[in-house]
Amino acid sequence: MKATGIIRKIDELGRIVIPKEIRRTMRIREMDSIEIYTGSDGEIILKKYSPMGELALFARDYADSLARISGNCVCITDKEQIIAASGSGKKVMENAHVSRELVSAMIERKNITASQTDKNFVRIIDKGLSEYTQEIISPIISEGDILGMVIMLAKDTSPRLTPVDEKIISVAADFLGRHLAS
Repeated sequence: MKATGIIRKIDELGRIVIPKEIRRTMRIREMDSIEIYTGSDGEIILKKYSPMGELALFARDYADSLARISGNCVCITDKEQIIAASGSGKKVMENAHVSRELVSAMIERKNITASQTDKNFVRIIDKGLSEYTQEIISPIISEGDILGMVIMLAKDTSPRLTPVDEKIISVAADFLGRHLAS
């Protein structure tokens, strides 16, 4: 744990304000859900809640299977970061924050199939991954809410991504969305 040096008082209703600097750094927005944990030393730990985070192990296995079958890099995200990655580039991708471009695509609930030269090509994370020249992105939607994305990335040296790959990624996103609804 890292001390911030910020001290706040609890008001008469038991509320505490999370400072704007911390909310901005942690990408916490108005109406986001926060999980509350208690530690053995009397700590109260606040963590931004992600329904996709509950599926992290399952998502990792799913990404591993998709990457092994396709031979490409596969990532599964929540609204903030990559929660599972498999294939080449896994080390750079896992737990990285997603780019603003990808967040915009999430908000628009876009399915994207693009090559690096296309104007609709989306950077997945802000740094790295320049070796990927093709992408398929499909939103994970559960009960009308966007929860994240399933992404397949390929390099120039890989076979071109196909309509079958698009279907595989769409099925994965649909399955994860339905799994979260139950």
